[in-house]
Amino acid sequence: MDAEVVPLPPDEGVVAGPEWSDDGPGETHHHSRAVPHHTEDHTPAETQDAPDQAQQDARELAARFEEEKPGRVLAGGVGFLFTGVTVAVGLLTLWQVFFPLAQGSKYYLIFFLAGVLPMVFLAYPSGVRLRRTKADAVDVDDRRGPTPVDWLLALAALVVCLYPVLPVAVGAGGGGYDAFLDRQGLLDPLDVAFGTGLLLLLLEACRRTTGWILPAVCVLFLGYGYYGGLLPQSWPVAHAGLDFAQLVDAFYNSDSGFYGTPLDVAASYIVLFTIYGAVLDLSGAGRFFVELSAAAFRRSRTAAGRTAVASGFLLGTVSGSGAATTVSIGAVTWPILRRAGYPAERAGGMLAAAGVGAILSPPTLGAAAFIIAEYLGVSYLQVLGWATVPTILYYLGILFSVEIDARRSGVRPVVIDSGSAWRLLARFGYHFLSLLVIIVVLALGASAMRAVVVATVIAAALSFLDRRHRLTPARLVAALRDGVRGVLAVSAVCAAAGIITATTTKTGLGPQAASLLISGAQAVSSEPAVVLALTAVLAAVALSLLGLAVPVTASFVIGWVIIGPALLNLGVEAPAAAMFVFYFAVLSEVSPPTALAAVAAAAVTGGRLVPTMWQTLRYALPAYLIPLAFVITPTGLGLLGIGGPGRIVTAGLVSALGVAVLAVAAGGWLPGVGPAGAPERILGAIAGLVLLWLEPLPMAIGAALAALTVAGVYVRRGAAGHAGRPAVEESVDLGEEREWDGSTRG
Repeated sequence: MDAEVVPLPPDEGVVAGPEWSDDGPGETHHHSRAVPHHTEDHTPAETQDAPDQAQQDARELAARFEEEKPGRVLAGGVGFLFTGVTVAVGLLTLWQVFFPLAQGSKYYLIFFLAGVLPMVFLAYPSGVRLRRTKADAVDVDDRRGPTPVDWLLALAALVVCLYPVLPVAVGAGGGGYDAFLDRQGLLDPLDVAFGTGLLLLLLEACRRTTGWILPAVCVLFLGYGYYGGLLPQSWPVAHAGLDFAQLVDAFYNSDSGFYGTPLDVAASYIVLFTIYGAVLDLSGAGRFFVELSAAAFRRSRTAAGRTAVASGFLLGTVSGSGAATTVSIGAVTWPILRRAGYPAERAGGMLAAAGVGAILSPPTLGAAAFIIAEYLGVSYLQVLGWATVPTILYYLGILFSVEIDARRSGVRPVVIDSGSAWRLLARFGYHFLSLLVIIVVLALGASAMRAVVVATVIAAALSFLDRRHRLTPARLVAALRDGVRGVLAVSAVCAAAGIITATTTKTGLGPQAASLLISGAQAVSSEPAVVLALTAVLAAVALSLLGLAVPVTASFVIGWVIIGPALLNLGVEAPAAAMFVFYFAVLSEVSPPTALAAVAAAAVTGGRLVPTMWQTLRYALPAYLIPLAFVITPTGLGLLGIGGPGRIVTAGLVSALGVAVLAVAAGGWLPGVGPAGAPERILGAIAGLVLLWLEPLPMAIGAALAALTVAGVYVRRGAAGHAGRPAVEESVDLGEEREWDGSTRG
C-alpha cells in the first residue's frame, strides 16, 4: 500500500506557551495554552483570524480539566493596569538578578508577592454564584472583568503584603522592615491581624486558581498545628501544641513560612523561565520544533508517532508544562496520527505521555526542580544532570511503544509533507541556540537566573532573523506580561505551601511521619534491602495519591518534608530521594483517575476518557519504575549520573533493556519478529522488573528472562507460519473518529 502524503496543519499560532503547569491544578496560564497570542486589551479576533471552531472548542474543554482554573481576558483600562503591574514585577525580577536589594531576599519577596497576589484576584474569577444563572451565562464572570469584591480583595492583598515594610509605627506594630523582624517570636496583635489577613487571602487565591483541595490541605495542616497538642501524647504524631499567634508568626515572620523557599523559587527562577518561554513562544520556536520533528521522520513507517513524541520532547525543553504541551502537539499532530490509522484513545495516550515529558525534560524542568536545587544547596546544572538519563529512558520507552503499536495495530505509513529537515535547521536552527546558552552559562559557573536572562536576551535578538516573529518593543512588553501572568498561580501555591512547611517544621511532623512509614515496612520484614524496597513502594503510592489532590509543587513540598526524611533515614542519597519525590509528584498528570494530561489529550482526539488514561499509563510506564531503580540500589545512582562512568553506563544500558522488555510485555509485540503471547508477555514483564533491580545477580537473571522472552516470540512466529504479522489485527474505523480539523478525510 502506498504511503499517504499528509500536510502539516497551517500555522495558526499554536505553540507551547510559557506556562508552568507542572504544579497541578492551577499552575498554568490558560490564555497562552495553545491559543493564538493576544494582548490583554484586545480579543483574539482583533489581532488575528480565529482558528477553526472545533479546535477552539477542544482547547476550552481541555482548559476546564486543567489543574488551573481558567482566568479572565482583561480588556480596556483593567488590561492596561494589569499589563503595567506585571511588567513592573518582571522588571523588578530582572533587576534583582544583577542588583539584589540590600535588605536581603525576604525583603524582595515581600514586594514580589505584593505585586502578584493582587493580580490573582483581578485575573481569576471567584467562581462563586450567589444565585442561579442561565446556562448560557455561566462564563459571564470571565468576560465582564473584576467585580467590586475582586477589587476589594486585591487592595487588601496589597496592604497586608506591604505591611512588613510599613515605615510608619502604628502602636507597637509597623515601624519598618527591621522593626518587623525584631518582633519575630513575639508579634504584636496588629502583626497577627495582618498575618491572618494574608493567610486568608492566600487560601482564597489558591481556591481561585486550583480549586478547593489545596486550601483544604493547608487548613488541615493549620488545624494540626493548633489542635495537635490535644492529641494523646503517646501518639507518634502528637506535639506540645501551638497557639494561633505562634502559627501566624511561623507563617508571616519566619524563613519557612509564606516567604520561604517555594516562594523564593517562584520569584527568582520560575518567573524568569516563564518570561524566557514567552520570548521563545513569540519568536516562533514552538512551530519550528513541531515542523522539525515532522521533517525528521517524514518518510518512516512510524512517522506519525515519532513526530508526536519528538515534538513533545522539543516543546518540553522550553515549556515545562505537561497538559499545555499535550494540547499544543496534539493540535498539530493528531490529524496526522488519525490519517495514519491510530485509534483516538491510543493516539491520546501517546500525546499525553509525550506532553508530560515536558516536566521531566532539561533544560526547563518543572518548578519543583528549582526547589530541589534550593533545598539541597546545589546548582541547577546538577539537577539537570540528574534528570538527563531518566528523561532519555522515558522517551525511549515511549518510542519503543510507538514502534510496537505501529506494527500491532496495522498503522498505515504516511509521508508528512513538511520539507527538508536540513533546510529547516539551516533557516531556523537558531532557536536551539538560546537553549544551549543556558547549559553553557551554567557550566561556566553562573547562576540559573543569570543563565536564563542571557538566554532570553539572545532569543529576543535572534527573533529579528524571522520577519514574522521579530520582537518589537510592544511584543517584548507582551512577553513580560505573559511571563509574569504565567507565574501568578504558581506564586500563590508556593506562598501557601509555607503553611505546610512551617507547620511541619514547628511540630516535628516530618521525622514522626517518616518513622511511621519505616515502621510499616519493618512490620513485613527486618531485612534492610526489603525494608528499603517496601518503603520506596509505599512512598510511591502515597506520593501518587497526594499528587491526585494537590498541584505538583505543593505535592513535592509535602512529599519532601514528610516522605523525604524516611528515605534519607534508610541511607538513600539526597539527590536520589529528591528526584524520587519529584518524579512521583509529576506523575499525577498521567495517573488515573485524574490524569489531567490524558484528559487534555482526549479533548483533542475526541477519544473515550478512561481508555485514553490507561493508554497514557502504558506509554508512561518507565517513569513509574525508573525512580524505584535509582532509590533501592547503589548502582541505581548511575541513572542520575552519579558514581563514575562505569556505573552510569551499566545502569543506563541495563535499564534501557528493562524498558524495552517492558514495552514488549505491555504492547504484545516484538518489532521485527511478531506478536508476543500471554506467556511471553508475563515473562517479559518479570524480566523488565528484575532488570531494574540494578544488582549483579538480578541483572543476570533479568537478562536471561529477556532472552527467553525473545526466544518464545520466535517460536510462536514459527508456529504461526507467517512472520511479522499480528495474529489478529485491530480494526480501525476512521469514519467514527471525530474530525479534529474540520476537514474531510482523503
